[in-house]
Amino acid sequence: MSSIDERAWFKSSYSGSDGDDCVEVAQCTQATHVRDSKNRQGPELALSPTAWNDFVNYAAQG
Repeated sequence: MSSIDERAWFKSSYSGSDGDDCVEVAQCTQATHVRDSKNRQGPELALSPTAWNDFVNYAAQG
């Protein structure tokens, strides 16, 4: 597993320029990691590729 420092984290293009209420995502081979951009040292979720794909498809439905 990659360490947090090695992951390439990014924010959604829908995130505001103020940086509030944002999540960051880092995609790795075995999981997609999600964290609160305001608390980068805090907890994060690690989702399997299938779970992440299901979430993205659900979120795209509005």
